[in-house]
Amino acid sequence: MSRNKKKPRYLSYLLRLWETDDGGRRVWRASLEFPANGERRGFASLADLFLYLEHETDPENNQPTAAGPEPDPKGLTPQ
Repeated sequence: MSRNKKKPRYLSYLLRLWETDDGGRRVWRASLEFPANGERRGFASLADLFLYLEHETDPENNQPTAAGPEPDPKGLTPQ
């Protein structure tokens, strides 16, 4: 394996979506929960959610906002 090869990043979220009334207009709200630490982040719109996910998956962004442990390559969690 080349020394310059980066280890693939892994992001995991619990996504919640719900529809609500905002002054007579129906809008979707969203939240992401980070399983590694229980932190939650809310979004007022799907557009805001997508912007956040685009930022998190940008190749130039080296660290996720709420970094948790990366999963074991065999799919096992570290003890």
